[in-house]
Amino acid sequence: RFQIQRGKTDPTSYKSLGDCFRTIFQREGLLGFYKGILPPVLAETPKRAVKFFTFEQYKKLLGYVSLPPGLAFAVAGLGSGLTEAVVVNPFEVVKVTLQTNQNAFTEQPSSFVQAQQIIKTGGLGFQGLNKGLTATLGRHGVFNMVYFGFYFNVKNILPVNKDPNLEFLRKFGIGLVSGTIASIINIPFDVAKSRIQGPQPVPGEIKYRTCFKTMATVYKEEG
Repeated sequence: RFQIQRGKTDPTSYKSLGDCFRTIFQREGLLGFYKGILPPVLAETPKRAVKFFTFEQYKKLLGYVSLPPGLAFAVAGLGSGLTEAVVVNPFEVVKVTLQTNQNAFTEQPSSFVQAQQIIKTGGLGFQGLNKGLTATLGRHGVFNMVYFGFYFNVKNILPVNKDPNLEFLRKFGIGLVSGTIASIINIPFDVAKSRIQGPQPVPGEIKYRTCFKTMATVYKEEG
């Protein structure tokens, strides 16, 4: 919801995270927080399988190229993220469409009905179920590149602890920092994805069309 609002003049603008929670609860009820839950649940298993399987495969392929280990991990992460994005993008389109619907949970269509409506009006291509693919490619590619590159490089630098508890904290801390940095870097792609896949400001007119043009528009209008 934060990503699709367009400044303070937007009628759906939220003042803060707390205000967003309160407004959704008041207007849409408790189930309003769980809109679009089915698509990511259905996508989670193939998403994880594709992410880690392709990461290992790209890492093996890069073994034939004389790249520094740190760079190889980052490139393998980029490849796995791009592959993962192709798998999850249709689920993301349905999820964002459901989450931006401000009707009560019981009044909006199911995930399957919403997917059928998207296919009926836009097809399977870039105007339909694969809308915003370039932004999703950027989001997952950049995130995995930074995450895997940072995680494996730092993990190899910091010494292993013999104490199992300290070793767990070491890996947990590295993973936490890796995920935080990756999220900060990839969030512009995520905003662009939400703008493209979500409702357009003027019905019938497409304002947010491609990833980098959407980023440029958001930067120009909102900073």
